[in-house]
Amino acid sequence: MITACGVSKAGARSSRVLSPNPSVWENENLPELGSTTMPNHTLLEAVREAADDYAKILDLTLSHFDVETGTLHELGPDGLLHLKSWAGGIPDPLLDVIRTIPVGKGIAGLAVDRKEAVNLCNLQNDTSGDVRPRARETGAQGSICVPLMRGDDAVGALGIATRRERDFSGEEIELLMQVGRILASR
Repeated sequence: MITACGVSKAGARSSRVLSPNPSVWENENLPELGSTTMPNHTLLEAVREAADDYAKILDLTLSHFDVETGTLHELGPDGLLHLKSWAGGIPDPLLDVIRTIPVGKGIAGLAVDRKEAVNLCNLQNDTSGDVRPRARETGAQGSICVPLMRGDDAVGALGIATRRERDFSGEEIELLMQVGRILASR
């Protein structure tokens, strides 16, 4: 169920993908977010077709959910979550922090550890203990992170957020979980 947390118009964003060389970031300016979204089945098909273009997948997902920020992490052989792609206004000092995340720490780490969505109406005011202090630096409020599930295994995390309060509905959570399952199947 969506609660009436607040309303805000989305703005322009940029999407970045961590290249195979960790010191190099690719930057692509993306158009202003629209107020219309594609049907759910169209989003899922577009994500399937985007293959390993993580910047495009984040752009499609952020646009569909009308949010401004997103991250995609993959579980590495070292047991840590590694940042594969991000979009939106994440400050550079925070990017350094989220490049690797231990499972069980932070919103992405908790989603992978619990194998379920972590849904926060207002990250700035959350008192659950799920939010790490540095996460507030993004200015995000409504946020959700889902595990990338391959069968019963969590192999990464997909997080999206907006600068306004927002509770994501059960239907939205399931759709984002489906996007995560597509990503996990690669």
